[in-house]
Amino acid sequence: MQEASFSGLIKAIFYMLAFYYIFKFLARIFLPVLVKKTVEKAGENFSRQQQYTQDNSWQKTRNNDEIIINTANAKNPRETKKIGDYVDYEEID
Repeated sequence: MQEASFSGLIKAIFYMLAFYYIFKFLARIFLPVLVKKTVEKAGENFSRQQQYTQDNSWQKTRNNDEIIINTANAKNPRETKKIGDYVDYEEID
């Protein structure tokens, strides 16, 4: 059976602090690079999607001069949820 010792506690605290500061140092170096690459990739995806949408809409309008307006949602508005009945209370003297 092992017993806890004061030197073991000090050693564990030292390892935790060393890991914390090493992780903090490495994060300070590599995190900005990772964030920059992620933002650039998201921007490229957005640009690619925007270009794809513009190309498709240009082909549709160029091939077909009709304008179709979807009014299905305008005719049938969404129903509101009924939570309960309205009760009018009267004061009793």
